[in-house]
Amino acid sequence: MKRKLLALGLAAAMSVSLLAGCGSAGSSSQAGSTGGSSTGGEAASGGSVYYLNFKPEADAQWQALAETYTEQTGVPVTVVTAASGNYETMLKSEMAKTDAPTLFQVNGPVGLASWSDYCYDLTGTDFANELTSDDFKLMDGDKLAGVAYVYEGYGIIVNTALLEEAGYTTADITDFESLKKVAEDITARKDELGFSAFTSAGMDGSSDWRFKTHLANMPLYYEFEDEGYEGTPAEIKGAYLDNYRQIWDLYINNATCEPSLLSAKTADDATAEFLTGAAVFYQNGTWEYTNIADLGDENMDILPIYIGVDGEENQGLCIGTENYWCVNAKASEEDIKATLDFMYWCVTSEEGTTAMAQDMGFICPFKNAKETPNVLNNKMNEAVASGKYSVAWDFNYIPSEEWKNGVGSALTSYAADQTDANWDAVVTAFVDGWATEAAAVNG
Repeated sequence: MKRKLLALGLAAAMSVSLLAGCGSAGSSSQAGSTGGSSTGGEAASGGSVYYLNFKPEADAQWQALAETYTEQTGVPVTVVTAASGNYETMLKSEMAKTDAPTLFQVNGPVGLASWSDYCYDLTGTDFANELTSDDFKLMDGDKLAGVAYVYEGYGIIVNTALLEEAGYTTADITDFESLKKVAEDITARKDELGFSAFTSAGMDGSSDWRFKTHLANMPLYYEFEDEGYEGTPAEIKGAYLDNYRQIWDLYINNATCEPSLLSAKTADDATAEFLTGAAVFYQNGTWEYTNIADLGDENMDILPIYIGVDGEENQGLCIGTENYWCVNAKASEEDIKATLDFMYWCVTSEEGTTAMAQDMGFICPFKNAKETPNVLNNKMNEAVASGKYSVAWDFNYIPSEEWKNGVGSALTSYAADQTDANWDAVVTAFVDGWATEAAAVNG
């Protein structure tokens, strides 16, 4: 299957890169581009760049890099960052304007379906030729529509110092049952210990993607494996939704707040709880490193998300990407050239490769990529090198945002009142909602 080949390609590239060294309201600033041209070395003339950035956690770094580029080249670069969970809405709004983004991103094949007509063919560009593997290309027929610029992993981030205070190490957690044992023991002693097992599983718009998308990937992944789905299936069975329920129950009943409060809890709340030592476990990804770096590398580890399936002691992190750069084919020729030049500079220049690896903490699939100091990325690489299987990002095949929203709403209602009837509503949103949304998308 193509998606399994991609997962293997990601794992192989990560191993190579390690050895070789390879939120808030949207924000914006202006700056500008290039040390290397998309067409052979000449800087763009008369063009400008407008990058609609998907990653709020890297906003400050992109603003600084854009400013450096403008200082060096005189080419204006505007970076606008969408609020967490609001990218698609903002992209639709911005693309309708006269001065639309020249550089944007899609999350994979499903996202590409909405924006294919706006994607410039990157085939043969100097930027695309910097890729280390074809696995990072997003194709639309024969057209190279997008290029992955970073690949990442997510799981359960651990404050190892607190875990040791509770009498455990990460070696004690190898599957769902052992995770449950540790979490529930911490809960039983939380007044004595002074901390909880999990951070709040916030279900406001800045945080709910962690559970209606990233956690939902777990039952999707195992069903995709069993059924051999390619692309977005017309229907799913929900075969692993009992597993989804038990990990969700563990999160919300062993956390820093009552489950009934989750609808108002934010991503910032969870980050603050983890940083201040209020909780041991925090479901998030390698991208979160810069926000929690003050905890200290020596106090950080990341575990797989265990949901109680057979053989999960051999499971690694969820590894993939939903970050495919696309160039707006409807922009002017000058702006397209300026944008390609900026992209090339980002992945080849000393300033660009340093910023992406060291300031943003990215593992990048490009020939000149530098090794990142991000300890969570390095832990991810170690899991791959140990032979553990990686969990593919099958949430890239979720048919629509409406499906996610339906699941998220049902999860929130269930958290407030954990009855079988309310879980049945989660199952309905998951299974029936998929069929409805897949049918709508596929016409």
